[in-house]
Amino acid sequence: MNQSSNNQDDDHLIRQTLAGESSAFEGLIEKYQNRLYHSMTHVLRNSTDAEDIVQDTFVKAFTKLSTFRGGSQFYTWLYRIAHNSAISQIRKRKPTESLDHDAGIPAATLEGHGVSPSQRIEQQEQSQHLNDALGRLKEEQRRVLVLREMEGLDYDAIAEILDVPVGTVRSRLHRARTQLKEELERQFTDTE
Repeated sequence: MNQSSNNQDDDHLIRQTLAGESSAFEGLIEKYQNRLYHSMTHVLRNSTDAEDIVQDTFVKAFTKLSTFRGGSQFYTWLYRIAHNSAISQIRKRKPTESLDHDAGIPAATLEGHGVSPSQRIEQQEQSQHLNDALGRLKEEQRRVLVLREMEGLDYDAIAEILDVPVGTVRSRLHRARTQLKEELERQFTDTE
């Protein structure tokens, strides 16, 4: 589905919801809940917290839907709501909480289809190395990396979500990629 068609579908569902057809909002939930959940899992590094944030985000989006002006894609607006809630939750966490605790990513998302058990184990180990390395990044670096590499958002959308200039997005992304590469190299030299 191309971007224009996707935006038209969203606009149609939004108009229906605002016209009193609350079941139309379910279409938006079905369309975006998994994507938002996976992003929040990477941001929060905890699947339970991610579930709570996603549920809260859709409640907020439903109640504030009339404030959506269409200046950005609906998902960008939705993600910003989730992101702000996630940041609030992170700030409330105990300062002693480790960044490299279990990410809570379901094993099903790590498993490949049609691969041998040894390949699956290797994929899981690589995913764990990546999650460990992501966990050691600064929060702002991890956020921008998730938005760009995992969400596939462009620089303008990331800048809008994070409420920073595009140049800041570019520099944070560069630092995040450099730091992630260093963390991964460090992991692999430590295991040899």
